[in-house]
Amino acid sequence: MQDDESPAGAAQANDDAHALSAEHGGAESIGAAFATLIEDGQTLIEAEIAYRKAQAAFGLAEARAIAVLFLLGLAFGFFTLMALVVGLLMALATYVGVWGALGMVGAGLAALSGLSLLLALRRIKAAKAALQAGSETQ
Repeated sequence: MQDDESPAGAAQANDDAHALSAEHGGAESIGAAFATLIEDGQTLIEAEIAYRKAQAAFGLAEARAIAVLFLLGLAFGFFTLMALVVGLLMALATYVGVWGALGMVGAGLAALSGLSLLLALRRIKAAKAALQAGSETQ
């Protein structure tokens, strides 16, 4: 056993604590401890608020950058598809004429457009059904 763990050591530590408390005015030291604790809590809350503000500002800036890059990607994708359509028109025009190429490419694009819309509508119906089934079970 160490001296601090013996009954005599514990009594000595208790006497030292009482002497320290008496030196600093007992109740005043408890009040000062509470005041320090409250001040530390306020500092912690202020720091947490500042951190969350910085986190929100960072998230907003990143969201803005992501949105701009996403729109640029969509625009470049659109122009790429336009270039492919024009190239397909020019390539087919030599085989079936200008109007034939226009009709073929137009029909192909209309078919792809209709297929995409049909698949989107099916997914909307499936999502609605899943959400309605989920809300009925709860």
